Parts: sequence; C-alpha cells; structure tokens
Amino acid sequence: MPTLYVENIPKDLYQALRKRARDHHKSIAAEIITLLESNIPTAETLRRRREIYQRLADLRTGAAAPARAKSSGVLTTEEMIRQDRSR
Repeated sequence: MPTLYVENIPKDLYQALRKRARDHHKSIAAEIITLLESNIPTAETLRRRREIYQRLADLRTGAAAPARAKSSGVLTTEEMIRQDRSR
C-alpha cells in the first residue's frame, strides 16, 4: 500500500483533524483515509455514477419506463388512465 506524507499542515487544521479523529475513536491516519475515501471518487465509483445518471436520463425521456412496466406486468400511467376512462 502506498504511503503519503504531508508536510507544513497549518496548526489549526491539524488540531481540527486531531479532534475529529479523537471524536471518531480513530488515529489521525485512519481519519484521513476515511476523509479521502468519502471525498475523492475512485474510477469504479465514477463508472457507477455514470450508469445511474444514464438511467435517470432514460427515465426522464420516458425511454425506459414503458419497457420496464410492460415487462414486469405493471401498467404504465397512460394505460391506467385509458382503462379508467373506458369504464
């Protein structure tokens, strides 16, 4: 596993980091890794986000909704309205 050294950290930032690590019952190194993991996306995370954004775009355009609804046996909103009107 690679090692990262950081020098010249401002005193107030270091104290805040130390307090945060203490509050979370972690070492400073473990707290820094947690912060990096939650704030810097990996290539896999970015790939999954792109897939989700594409699914959302498909849903917005209506391309995916009817196909999923019909394949699952659930009526689309349009089909429900038509059935209700024909009663």
